[in-house]
Amino acid sequence: LSQVGLSNDQIPKVIASCPALLGCSVEENFKSKALWLSQVGLSSDQLAKVIARCPSLLSFSIEVKMTPTVRWLSGIGMDELQISQAISSFPQLLGYSLEQNIKPTVQALRDQGLTQPQITSMLVRCPALLGYSSKRLMHRMRILSAQGRVSKSLASAMKLTDAQFA
Repeated sequence: LSQVGLSNDQIPKVIASCPALLGCSVEENFKSKALWLSQVGLSSDQLAKVIARCPSLLSFSIEVKMTPTVRWLSGIGMDELQISQAISSFPQLLGYSLEQNIKPTVQALRDQGLTQPQITSMLVRCPALLGYSSKRLMHRMRILSAQGRVSKSLASAMKLTDAQFA
């Protein structure tokens, strides 16, 4: 884990939050994921931050989960810098299902009349949007839409608890 940039203080925390890493191959899991993430545009500092925040990422399949997600995000107009920013701030998105989480969320944003540049901007600012339930997302979008504030306020509104949003 130190080879992918984690400090001696971070390593026990990472292992405690994801003990399955102890059984992982250094070559297959750690080095290959670190190389892939750097090829996607993450700096060595970002790489360490991403692994510290989401150690389970080291168990994600590059071919099944990570590459298809990055390709799809690129396909909707996100450039390499935007994708690396999104991964850096919310690495969990690489583990989300394209079919069950990411595509339906982006479609819901389109259905609310948001343009692709607005969606891209929103996902760069708050990639965690891709992880919220569609029920919660749609409810908040309806309220913000009635106020004419979807594109400006959705990312921050999704971070609020239900009590804070009400």
